[in-house]
Amino acid sequence: MTNEAAILERLDRLVAALERMAPVARGQADFTSAEAFVWQASPEGFQPVPHINRQPLGLLKGIDIAATQLLDNTRRFAKGLPSNNALLWGARGMGKSSLVKAAHAEVRRELKLTNASPDDLKLVEIHREDIDTLPACLGYMRTSRMRFIVFCDDLSFDHDDTSYKSLKAVLEGGIEGRPQNVLFYATSNRRHLMPRDMIDNERATAINPGEAIEEKVSLSDRFGLWLGFHNASQSDYLDMVRSYAAHHKLKIADDKLEREALEWSMTRGGRSGRVAWQFIQDIAGRLEQPLEV
Repeated sequence: MTNEAAILERLDRLVAALERMAPVARGQADFTSAEAFVWQASPEGFQPVPHINRQPLGLLKGIDIAATQLLDNTRRFAKGLPSNNALLWGARGMGKSSLVKAAHAEVRRELKLTNASPDDLKLVEIHREDIDTLPACLGYMRTSRMRFIVFCDDLSFDHDDTSYKSLKAVLEGGIEGRPQNVLFYATSNRRHLMPRDMIDNERATAINPGEAIEEKVSLSDRFGLWLGFHNASQSDYLDMVRSYAAHHKLKIADDKLEREALEWSMTRGGRSGRVAWQFIQDIAGRLEQPLEV
């Protein structure tokens, strides 16, 4: 091969590599490569998620009412029926984000059983710090035949944060609004998506306290479905532990499992689904038993 031919071959390889790295043109995106994606704000694009980190719906204990409501809402959306954006708020570690991912998986499973297309229901995660690029993200979905649950975990807004305006406009207030094939699910530790001291401070310093906080507080009103999560009782916590242990076939006596689970929760200063799962990982490691994926 001549030097000129070798250079041309290398240039061809470089061009092909750059094309693979370049973001897809606005309005075009390949959503067929996976069931879930992570929105990348810069450069714009959707990163496929080959394996979703989630637990089966049946393992999520102590949140039955919230699970039923979110599952019903997701089913209606998947069928093209009216449905609501959902805000899952409340205690840390009680399965808010786990429920979103589990509901998505369960509805896809049901679609498959009815010979519908589960691949038409996608889950797209957008990071909190990228929320101001949400309109650009939705621009790719608007023309797709598929349906999308856009999910933001741990959503909240602090002092001088104006990115909430992008979300507010998308949910209802903008000219274009939310595309019919998109639903927005968010989790937060705060019911009104802003800290209580921030609300109290603006009430105390504003000439008109109501108007001062109305714009930010009204953001949570854009979510038609509010699902509250509260700290687990001891009974609920032990149900979570027993459920995980049975699912993963851990070889440990029930009385020892419960005793050590309660001791573990005391060292963590609380009881929640997250604490239960962390205990299961610890006990499985000590038993030298791998956890089923």
